[in-house]
Parts: sequence; structure tokens; C-alpha cells
Amino acid sequence: MFFKRLKASGLGQNSYILGCGEGIAVVIDPRRDVEEYLELAQNNGLSIAYIFETHRQEDFEFGSRALADATGAHIVTGKHELFGQSDIKLENGQELKAGTTRFVALETPGHTPESMAYAAYTKDIGATCWGIFTGDTLFVSDTGRTDLSDPAKTRENAGILYDSIHERIALLGDQTLIFPAHGAGSACGGSISDRDDSTLGIEKETNLVFKTSREAFMDHKVAEKLPCPPYFSQMEKVNLQGGRPRPRSGVRMLQPREFHERMKEGIVIDCRPPDAFAGAYIPLSYNVWLQGLPAFAGWIADENTPIFLVVEEPRHIHEAVTSLARIGLDRVEGVLAGGIEAWRNQGLAFDRLGTTNAQECAERMQKDRISVLDVRDDHEREQKRIPGSLHIYVGDLEEKIPPLPKEDELVVHCSVGHRAGLAASILRRSGFMNVSNLLGGLKAWEALHLPLEKPAKPTDPNNGSKS
Repeated sequence: MFFKRLKASGLGQNSYILGCGEGIAVVIDPRRDVEEYLELAQNNGLSIAYIFETHRQEDFEFGSRALADATGAHIVTGKHELFGQSDIKLENGQELKAGTTRFVALETPGHTPESMAYAAYTKDIGATCWGIFTGDTLFVSDTGRTDLSDPAKTRENAGILYDSIHERIALLGDQTLIFPAHGAGSACGGSISDRDDSTLGIEKETNLVFKTSREAFMDHKVAEKLPCPPYFSQMEKVNLQGGRPRPRSGVRMLQPREFHERMKEGIVIDCRPPDAFAGAYIPLSYNVWLQGLPAFAGWIADENTPIFLVVEEPRHIHEAVTSLARIGLDRVEGVLAGGIEAWRNQGLAFDRLGTTNAQECAERMQKDRISVLDVRDDHEREQKRIPGSLHIYVGDLEEKIPPLPKEDELVVHCSVGHRAGLAASILRRSGFMNVSNLLGGLKAWEALHLPLEKPAKPTDPNNGSKS
């Protein structure tokens, strides 16, 4: 049996291709760049016959329609209206056979109203469930967030999710392999494990949803404060149609002076690491490191924003453009030819950004010479924080610029320095002139055993009795 998990860098998104016997294959939750599925099928002598969608997806754009057009495959969903266009709509408990493999559809609402899971039964093990594609219902060591469809119903949705997992998925047997739509790094869960592989039996021993009561689980979900990027609403709309084909035109390389003229039409995103960006960057650029593009570009651009890219090396261009396309950002109008070195050699203006280290930052804080801004998310800050630091999540920063004098010295930090690089570039665009990135972030701070506040944690939901 052929099986492969495909991971989208920076998004924590998983899709799957499964050979089902008799040369037939299925793909689950395909991303927009479908070439890899086509290549895998071709190289393994497989015909893609079905494309399963577990839910409409909020954090990336589907490739279902493009893959169906390329292969003639049927798109399979549940019957809920939020699935939009599909060829086969399955009810709870309904079966579909692909090759020699049976799939049983399970309605698992909670993360979203339409969420589905698909249990797979292979020929060689008969009535024993081999694995289940859980979408965003059940992750490794976590569950999907329940605030996206309606924040006012976060608690109610958490109860629905709990019931879906206990009444539908938990019955499949401890041997069942778990194949979620997301892994670590996804915005769709708060504590997803770094492990990719798990079974239902392992989850019953380790996952909070199996170790606490329904009420305590609902309390936990209400307390779960996760960022919601603005591009999510656009993904919901386009995914009702199975996603859009990617534009076929290539990316234009712009020489420095042409780049200088054209960049006024949109925004410049500099994809270099934060320390390189700090050394020399084009004025008014945003700094979003290469692997951070899928998660953070959607905070500063939408589908109509013309984007001009600066990359560290030409080989990074494909990854940058693909990462943007996965979240529906197609308007890459040009890339700076020769990078920042070519810009500098043409005598064009560039700026610098301050950097500091943990020891220096601590010493300057003691002398009341600086303000420190923490741009991590709420969940991270609740775990530990630098005493006396301010807090604004990096995704919200442009809308919530700190009310400080623009001439004040401001040090920005995150966990290691990447998000702080974006935050520092936003602050510079807003007129703050004395901004520094704490390189190494909280990780370096802890390594030096510098002071930290660790707020008292609420009662552990694991201590609740199960209902």
C-alpha cells in the first residue's frame, strides 16, 4: 500500500495521498500547488480517483478543484452546505469504496459545523480500522480550535467537539492511526505535538480531550486564546469552490532602479533572516522570514495587495512565491534582482535596524533606559514573560501601535527573534526610530537565567473527573 504525508512548510498543514489497491489513489485535503500529488501518482502508477475534504479549511487555499480538473477525480465531502461544490456528498456512516479500501464518513462538528473525518479500512485487515483522517477535529496531543465559526459560541462548539470525538472517533479502536490536517506550527491548534505519528490508543493516554470531563474541556477551550489572521475569511470563501487554479505566469525579476519605482505600487516583503535584515534593508520594508511567509504574510497583505520581494538567494524565490500562493496571495509583481547587495551597489537608500542581546537588554532595563515589547501570542505570554514588558501580538501591531513617544528606545522580542523582526519593521514604518530586535528572544533570556514572571496557572483540566 502506498502512503505519503505531504507537509506544507510554515503552515503546519498536512495532506495525504493513499494508494487504495487496484491502482486507485485518493488525496485528502490537497493544497493549491498540486504538482507533487500528480508526480507521486505518476511515479507510483496510481490514478487519483477521489479527493476528500475534511472541512472548508481557513488557513490555506484548497487545490481540490485544480487536482480534479487535472485527474478527473471526484471531490468527496459531507452534506453540510458549508462544503460548497463537490461531486459526492456522504452522510454520517455512509461508505465509499476506492480500489480495495473502504472509507466510512463520520460527521465530527465542533471545530467547524461541517467537519468530517474519514475512517479507512484496508482489505488486509478487514473490519479493523486502519486509520482515520481527522481533519481539524483531533490532532496529535490536541484538538481543533472552536472559536472560528462564531467566537460567541466557543464554549458550545467545544462541547460539540468533545461529543464528536467521544461518540464517533473514540469507538474505532486503539490501533487506529491518526492522520490530522495539521501538525505543529498551525494556527488551528494551540498545543499540537511536534510528533507526526500517533494512534487513537496513544491519544487516549495523552490528549486532554480524553483525560478530562466535558465541562473542564469546554473551560479549557474558552481560555484558549489563539490569533486569527484576517486572510482566514478569504480562504473560507474560495474554498467553497474547491480553491482556485494558480496563475501560470512567471515571476518578473526587477533591476534595482525599476524595483525602486515599482515598489510604490504595493508593499515590499524582505524574506531574509532578521539579523540580515537589520544590517541593511529597503526603507518601509516588512521583514517576514522565508519560512514565516505562510503564517504571517496574511497579516500585512490581502489578495489585492501588489507584493515586491527581497530574498537572500535566488533559490528562495520559488518557495517564497509558493508560500504566498498557498494563502491566496498571488500578486507577486516582482523580485529584486541581485538582492540587497545590488540595491546597495546602485547607491539607493537603505536603513538599518538595531539589535541587542539578552544580557545587554536586561542591564538597560535595570537602568530604566528602554521599554520592552513582547510580540508573542497570548498563550505564550501566559506561560512566562519578562517582568515589566509590554505586550501586543505581532499580528495586531499595525492596528495597535503602542502609545509611546516615537523617539523612545524600544526593544522588541518574541521567542527567538523572527516575529520580533516583523514587529520591528512595522514599528519603523510607523515612525519609531530607536527600535531594536532582541536576537535570541526569550530563549536566550532563559539560557542566561535572567528574571522571568511565570503567572499562576489555572486549575489543570486534567484533574477534572470524566463525565
